[in-house]
Amino acid sequence: MSPFLPFGVVFALEIESGGLEDRMTDVVTTRAHGFVVRQGSLKKHDVVLVISGAGRAAAAKATEAMIDAHRPECVLSAGFAGGLSDALKRHDILMADRLADTAGNRLSVDLKVDPASLSRRPGVHVGRLLTADRVIRRPDEKRSLGRRHEAMAIDLETFAVAEVCRRREVPFLAVRVINDTVDEELPPDVGHLLAQKTLSGRLGAAVGSVWRRPGSFKDMYRLRENALLASERLAEFITFLRQQIC
Repeated sequence: MSPFLPFGVVFALEIESGGLEDRMTDVVTTRAHGFVVRQGSLKKHDVVLVISGAGRAAAAKATEAMIDAHRPECVLSAGFAGGLSDALKRHDILMADRLADTAGNRLSVDLKVDPASLSRRPGVHVGRLLTADRVIRRPDEKRSLGRRHEAMAIDLETFAVAEVCRRREVPFLAVRVINDTVDEELPPDVGHLLAQKTLSGRLGAAVGSVWRRPGSFKDMYRLRENALLASERLAEFITFLRQQIC
């Protein structure tokens, strides 16, 4: 590893981080306190990523631990998001320049990326990202939240990661890939699956969903295929960002 401080990335789920992990070399994995840490190289740059588990509390805890252990030069909150605007299509990228949560709190984000470089990349948007405390499934609620908070997309973790970084005086950015558009209704089982903290728990929840609602198997398969493509798209953009920021 080089003597320079690593670039830190916080993901909630392994399916979000998988595309980036596939691009990393010399990876060392540690597991502790309910989250996973992988440290390695990305295009000869040191990267440490943490997979926190879903939700604000888990993301905040993992971010604190990563900062304490690795002293990253900057922290990126990355993963999937739901679209709140017609402007964002599936697998588009949102680079947040402002943050909000559903309680009305606001934070700014210092973008350290050349706007001209972003404009040359198709499907990349800059705007406000909203953080909620639960999965927003229905299109009517997505549109309502988008209008109320003037936000383009919604996730479950970013505001908590940003609060930790602001308190610890660590530069922060947020990038999300759109996994479900504003007009797409998510299956009712998604929130229950995300609440499981272990792989066995998620498998058990998935089996239970299929048992209760056989049609959910098709929903889960479609979500998985979309998620794998989204993870690759996100990894491509993070690799580009690593050359531009911090």
